[in-house]
Parts: sequence; structure tokens; C-alpha cells
Amino acid sequence: MFRKNLILILLCLVAVSTGCKKELKSGAATVVPSAQVYYTQFSLFQEQNRFRTTNYRKGQLIPINTAVALLSLDADQAVLRLEASGQTLTIENVQKYTKDDMPIAFSKIAGTSKVDLNQFTAAERENILAGQVKKDMGKKAVLAAIGYPPQHVTPSVDGNDWTYWSNLFNRFVVKFKNGKVDSIVE
Repeated sequence: MFRKNLILILLCLVAVSTGCKKELKSGAATVVPSAQVYYTQFSLFQEQNRFRTTNYRKGQLIPINTAVALLSLDADQAVLRLEASGQTLTIENVQKYTKDDMPIAFSKIAGTSKVDLNQFTAAERENILAGQVKKDMGKKAVLAAIGYPPQHVTPSVDGNDWTYWSNLFNRFVVKFKNGKVDSIVE
């Protein structure tokens, strides 16, 4: 009897431990297929093959419209392969700052279509490709140049002050007036 109980307990432990995988919890409408090419939706910077959704502005530039393949996606991260170089890039979602689950964060970073850069002025296109923000850029151009600010300090891009991080310790604020960059405060 003891042996049967021990076997039953071990089987239950195995069943419980295999059923405790970290699962992606997101809205039913959010589906991120992996069997296709995606394109970066803004010029982002990576360090040591990693990009954190806090969106630090240092490291190696990955320009907007870079073709990537989604290798995997779970609750905390997505792994991409840059199509031109074969380099892998891990996107780490820092949800307490982004306020987004991983599929939403991924959809802001990569899309199935390239961003049409012809909608921007020549000066805006130059800054977007360099991953920079300059005075007089429109809000859509800023999003294309440096992406979304962390939502815990910038809850909406409808506002006129967007706070970003240059790195772990330094912030800067992009201030808009009439929908255009009026100043950048560091």
C-alpha cells in the first residue's frame, strides 16, 4: 500500500510540475504569428544582443524597417533574428514600466509592414534613420525615431511631455507644442 501511495504521489508531482510552465497571458485578440517576416517600427538601440522595452538610447543602432524573424515569444521576452546579419536579438519586456504584456510590446516594436518614411519630411527621415529627436519633428516622426516612452511616466502619447531614458540613470523629456517638438530637456 505504501508503494502504491508513493507512486501516486510521484505521478501527481510530475503532473503538477509539468503543468506549471509560465504561460503567456494576454487578451484573446492578441496573436503574434512567428512564421513571417516583421519589420522594426522605430530605430532602436541594442546592447549585447538585448533590447529592453524601457527603451534606453545607447548601444548599437538597429534602424527602422530592419527585417526580423520572430524565433520565440513568451510572457517576458521575444527572441528575434535580424534577417540581414543573422544576429539574434532578445527583447526583454519590463512590464512595470511599459504597462504592456509582451504581445502588445512586441507589436509596438515590430510590424508586418514597413513604416512608410515618405510621410515624413527629409529632415525627419534623416533623424529617424539615426534614431534621434530634433526640434520641429512631429509626434509620429518621434515615435518612428525613438519609439514609445515608458508608460509609467508617460501614460499617453496624446500629452505634450514624453519622458525617455538615455540609459539606466539619465532621463530626457521631449516637449511638444502644436504637435511638434518644441524642446528636449535633459
